[in-house]
Amino acid sequence: MRHGKKFNHLGRKKAHREAMLSNMACSLIEHKRINTTVAKAKALRKYVEPILTKSKTNTTHSRRVVFSYLKNKEAVKELFKEIAPKIENRPGGYTRIIRTGYRLGDNAEMCLIELVDFNELYTNEKPKKTTRRSRRGSGSKAKSTKATTEEATEENVEETKAVENSEEPKEEKSKDDSSGKEEEK
Repeated sequence: MRHGKKFNHLGRKKAHREAMLSNMACSLIEHKRINTTVAKAKALRKYVEPILTKSKTNTTHSRRVVFSYLKNKEAVKELFKEIAPKIENRPGGYTRIIRTGYRLGDNAEMCLIELVDFNELYTNEKPKKTTRRSRRGSGSKAKSTKATTEEATEENVEETKAVENSEEPKEEKSKDDSSGKEEEK
């Protein structure tokens, strides 16, 4: 019977399960994303999110608590040095599970679990561009480019009106006629 089963036992005894989750959490912290099965990823998310929340407060006690879960000094260092400052303002939901299909051997559903703030494709923050601007000569260039853009927009408006009326623009007809006469001569 499975009365009161609160979490997935993953087909392992307690010591094996805890060692596996600790190892997966260290790999996730080190590499920022890992490939695994969906069941293990869901178990890992429940395991690692409280650890990430604990890392927001950089005290000796929180470091010792996190170390008792991870049992890896380098992972704890990286967690408090690189990851904690990035997730400081996030109120939770530090990981994302993306399903990737099924494994060929046993048809297990596979996924990619990653830290949300470390995926550049999904984040809205864009790196700031640093440009140097000189004070000299910017006024004359700005005026000339402004005038040319106004002329270009007026020409575009005339062309679109002509296309809407399904007529050729009058200027093009006169140009075509003149070029045809020159070719005949």
